[in-house]
Amino acid sequence: MALDIKPTRSELINLKRRIKQTQNGYKLLKMKRDGLFHEFRTLLSEMISAREELVQTFREAKQGIDLASAIEGGLEVQSAAIAISNHPEVMVERRNIMGVVVPSVSGENLSSTMDERGMGLVGGSPYIDEAADGYSALIEKIVKASEMEATLKRLLEEIEATKRRVNALEFVVIPQMEEAKSFIQLRLEEMEREETFRLKRFKNK
Repeated sequence: MALDIKPTRSELINLKRRIKQTQNGYKLLKMKRDGLFHEFRTLLSEMISAREELVQTFREAKQGIDLASAIEGGLEVQSAAIAISNHPEVMVERRNIMGVVVPSVSGENLSSTMDERGMGLVGGSPYIDEAADGYSALIEKIVKASEMEATLKRLLEEIEATKRRVNALEFVVIPQMEEAKSFIQLRLEEMEREETFRLKRFKNK
């Protein structure tokens, strides 16, 4: 890089300004990287708990529907599922975490009442109701876990990209600029000595 730099005072001034700006950008990127990593660790801990809850909720829902199928019959369970008037809907929006756009997932009709299931108090089955409640809870857990997983993936991608930029500035860009600055300073000092020597010779003549 030093070979491409003109050894002039104006170039030295510009280079010092650029070094300062680059160092400020480097500090900001480091702060962003550390902040994103903190967010990632916090969310990862929450995600682990959410996954454990999801697995437990799935087991309970599976047991509930197995029990309802065994007691009421598989046909009754299927008929109850078909009779539900409202179906779950998932909406994905965007939110911002330290300049990183991540998904915000929400849902509608994730749970249903007995009326929405097409069954009243009479003719209904507590086993089917329990199975339906279990699967409603499972859907809510899935929606929440999907948001957290997608957010973690997006944060990790941004952390890696920011880390690469930080390393490039720290180990490549800033050292090259410092090397160029030293080259200009040394060249200017050399030119100044040559000029002084030339003036002395001229004076002696």
